[in-house]
Amino acid sequence: MPINARLPFPRKTLFRLRSILLLVMLAVLALPLGGLYFFRIYENELVQQTELELISQSAALAASFRQLVRNQQQEGDYGYIQFSTSLTQPDPPYTEEPPLNDPFYTPVTPSVDLIAPIAPPRPEARPSTQAVDPLARNIGEQMNQILRDTQQITLSGMRLLDPNGTVIAGREEVGLSLAHIPEVKQAMQGKYASVIRQRISDEPPPPLYSISRGSQIRVFTAFPIIEDERLQGVLLLSRTPNNIIKHLYANKGVVFLATLSLLVLAVLLILLVSSTISRPIRELLRQTERVRQGEQREVEPIHNPVTKEIAQLSESFAGMSHALAERSDYIRRFATHVSHEFKTPLTAMQGALELLHDHIDTMPTERREKFIQNLLADTQRLKQLVNRLLELARADSLETRKETSTLPALFKALHNRYLERGLQVRIHNALPNTPLAIAPDALETIVINLFDNSLQHGAKRVDVYTHASGDQLRLRLHDNGEGISAANRDKIFTPFFTTKRTKGGTGLGLEIVASILKAYNGSIRLGDVTQGAEFILLLSLEKSEGK
Repeated sequence: MPINARLPFPRKTLFRLRSILLLVMLAVLALPLGGLYFFRIYENELVQQTELELISQSAALAASFRQLVRNQQQEGDYGYIQFSTSLTQPDPPYTEEPPLNDPFYTPVTPSVDLIAPIAPPRPEARPSTQAVDPLARNIGEQMNQILRDTQQITLSGMRLLDPNGTVIAGREEVGLSLAHIPEVKQAMQGKYASVIRQRISDEPPPPLYSISRGSQIRVFTAFPIIEDERLQGVLLLSRTPNNIIKHLYANKGVVFLATLSLLVLAVLLILLVSSTISRPIRELLRQTERVRQGEQREVEPIHNPVTKEIAQLSESFAGMSHALAERSDYIRRFATHVSHEFKTPLTAMQGALELLHDHIDTMPTERREKFIQNLLADTQRLKQLVNRLLELARADSLETRKETSTLPALFKALHNRYLERGLQVRIHNALPNTPLAIAPDALETIVINLFDNSLQHGAKRVDVYTHASGDQLRLRLHDNGEGISAANRDKIFTPFFTTKRTKGGTGLGLEIVASILKAYNGSIRLGDVTQGAEFILLLSLEKSEGK
């Protein structure tokens, strides 16, 4: 029975070992990449959260500024019309998203992203070339304390600019111009602007912060103050984002949960490798050790190998173990038969020689000749046994050759040879000329042994039948000899079993035939007939190149 037929698992559920290793390696690679991605996304969220806070502060300060303008404005409109909503623009004034259904709302959403290039530090302020409006100067003085109080809580850098970009309130740079800064220029056009710039610090960042860019950047927002489509001023706010290390510590519960998840994933990967690779190999090792110690006869296929490679390894171990067990049983039985076959003639020879040695001078001539003839007969039998054993050894160790043979050529050569010896070979259907996957000399040895066996059992005729089925050819050889008794049918393929021992039979002919056929993936069995004996041979057909 083929090893594959004994497998207790379906083939379709198996995976390739390289697929599992690839999955594990990708998962291992994904762990650090996922960690980096997590840190980058988390840090980017902190930066956008900082911008959102600056937008909220700017909106509140802008509302205060507009209210002060309304309270102090006596006649005319303050501010410059430096933009027009009728102009074609990608977005409405100072908004990054389409306005809500209610025109009252004009939300501003964060737009900075760490993926974008980081801008250099903010340019230095320049002397202003335009005079500051008295109303703007007056409101700046009033807003200055508001900015300071707000900055005390929010820790944001704040500059209040007039419509021309001149600083009118803030802790520093009052009276200087920031109109040349890109984000201020955009705000002076009535559009909200934000940018991430490199941060200049008098102290080096702590070594632990080197994994984060949060300590080396600063978020700048330029928020236009608009009233009735007139630009009244610009709020330039800035702040360093919260450091990711501080946030991770503040959210240590979430970090612990993420770390625990990674540990669980690592344990699952270890269990996956163990269950798909280590466990089947350990099971094979346990079985081989039990076989080595004699506690188990054969290695059995693994019940759940998971991977195709382990399944093939399991099949190979089981097949090798099965072949070794069969070989061991064959050698043990064969040694028993050989010792028995050699012991009988050797015992007879020893007895005859002892009698001759003790009584050769007084023994009658006829009796002495009889003993000598018995010795010669036993010697001849031992010689035949040795020759047949050599033939069997060659058949057992036969190396198959990539040769083919055909039946018509073989039976044409044997027909006349056996006709002279009194055995007629009759072909009942045309022999196929299909090449057989067996060497010509091997096929000839098989047929000759079977024909000689028929002659020994008194056959005068052998009928030959053939039938091709699939990739095999069935060859039936039916003789009209004495046949095989029901008691001997189960013994004829046993080595040294013969009913013609007195006629020189050694009982190895069928064993030689079976060994040669096995080497060429063939087989032989006894057919069921009422007269004579019939042997059925299965021979493999030569496969064509296209199959």
